[in-house]
Amino acid sequence: MSKILPGESPGQDVRTACDEGSWPRNWGLLATGILGGSLVVLYSIAAPFIAPALRRHCLPFVPATPKQIDNVLSVLKGRSGSLVDIGSGDGRIVIAAAKVGFKAVGYELNPWLVWYSRYHAWKAGVHHNAKFYISDLWKVSFSQYTNVVIFGVPQMMLQLEHKLGEELRPEAKVVACRFPFPHWKPSHSVGEGIDTVWGYHSESFRMRGRMTER
Repeated sequence: MSKILPGESPGQDVRTACDEGSWPRNWGLLATGILGGSLVVLYSIAAPFIAPALRRHCLPFVPATPKQIDNVLSVLKGRSGSLVDIGSGDGRIVIAAAKVGFKAVGYELNPWLVWYSRYHAWKAGVHHNAKFYISDLWKVSFSQYTNVVIFGVPQMMLQLEHKLGEELRPEAKVVACRFPFPHWKPSHSVGEGIDTVWGYHSESFRMRGRMTER
């Protein structure tokens, strides 16, 4: 049995025990708060990257390799004017095209990637000829562009084939990377495997459009 010393009260021992027991509880609350805050910050950063993948037809962000960029520029050699990269990701295709003289534009749904692309265009000194916009590709008309680049996925190529066939002008050229269009016949291709790039002149999508109308 514990003794009570002179000048002490019985409640003092109780308060001391309660104070000692509150430390683990306070640390637990602090750790929970830190974890919760970290998850909120992580979600705010990751959400723009994850959300496009939940859409019906999406362009997941997979950076173009240096070889793919070289192949795209090879297919576009000798051409000039306006260029659009559909689903421009971190902007490397648009920036590379601007460096060789194109008036290049990128459309990207992920705002973080758009801001990142704008910064790198400015850093590369081509921000006057490389523009980036936050937009859903299905809500954009590409009729004003004479050069179109697309790093697509198989499940969206058929729908995109119809969209571009209806919108593009006769002088336009389309470059598909990684996956070809299902019905268009490419005029030529460059590269192998995942670095393959297919070029399509207007004869391809105009002919397909006429066949669809019949």
